[in-house]
Amino acid sequence: MVTPKERLVFFGAVANIVSSIVIVLLNKWIYTHYNFPNITLTCIHFIVTSLGLVVCRQANIFQPKSLPLMSMLPLALSFCGFVVFTNLSLESNTVGTYQLIKTMTTPCIILIQTNFYGRNFSRNVKLTLLPITLGVFLNSCYDVKFNVVGIVFATVGVLVTSLYQVWVGEKQHELQVNSMQLLYYQAPLSAFLLLFVIPFFEPLDAFQGVLFSWPLQALFAVLMSACVAFSVNLSIFWIIGNTSPVTYNMIGHLKFCMTLFGGYLLFHDPIQVLQLLGILTTVAGVVAYTHIKRSEMRQGSSLPTTNNNFSKT
Repeated sequence: MVTPKERLVFFGAVANIVSSIVIVLLNKWIYTHYNFPNITLTCIHFIVTSLGLVVCRQANIFQPKSLPLMSMLPLALSFCGFVVFTNLSLESNTVGTYQLIKTMTTPCIILIQTNFYGRNFSRNVKLTLLPITLGVFLNSCYDVKFNVVGIVFATVGVLVTSLYQVWVGEKQHELQVNSMQLLYYQAPLSAFLLLFVIPFFEPLDAFQGVLFSWPLQALFAVLMSACVAFSVNLSIFWIIGNTSPVTYNMIGHLKFCMTLFGGYLLFHDPIQVLQLLGILTTVAGVVAYTHIKRSEMRQGSSLPTTNNNFSKT
């Protein structure tokens, strides 16, 4: 029988998947038609997220908790690095190369949690990485082209992204806060730090010719993108806080396959046999991971509460 917590995790994952796919489509529209700088758009996302959390606070949806700035600074800095280097990786690499290297985030997270946070992962959990990685590789292999600069950006991006996702989960447990309480401090701090990054990667001339000539639909698209980003950001923190960074990455691999398949259904994008095989392989790996984790969680809940490290992997 599905437990109430599993039901909440399921609905949180669905919300993250839907909002993530919607924001990809919105951002693609904004970048393609209006050439809006991506780091600036991300900064706007976090400003709107901050405002949304203020509204939630006023509505008594959550109560803020005072958090030390020095504890939040590494999380905010890692987020800025995650955004900057993943954007540079996407800019310098083909989509296939970008996605292929991005899949290394999951084993990197397992490595960090095993060596630095004492997490234990069963052999069955580790084995599910094989079909998932293979599936994404099959989806991306037709578009894989390596270059030195792109590989450096992608490698740093994987490391920083892994640290960020691990720290999101660790900070929620270390500071004893929920996802809204943590994001309430992290969102405005990250937006503030990005203001110092933007001039180096997106100078003022990036806005020339478009700053005062954006049509109403462009402004509406940016606003909608920022509102959807609020759902994405909140669901990321909620999923990691209630499951683990590894589970969140498994959902991310599933989102990638669903986006490809959705593009095929909605826009008649060409899809090759290897890509379809890759989608099925990845989905099989995610289903296997979900089944194994549910079994381990139920087994762990039936045992005495003595150092069950695997319960949060």
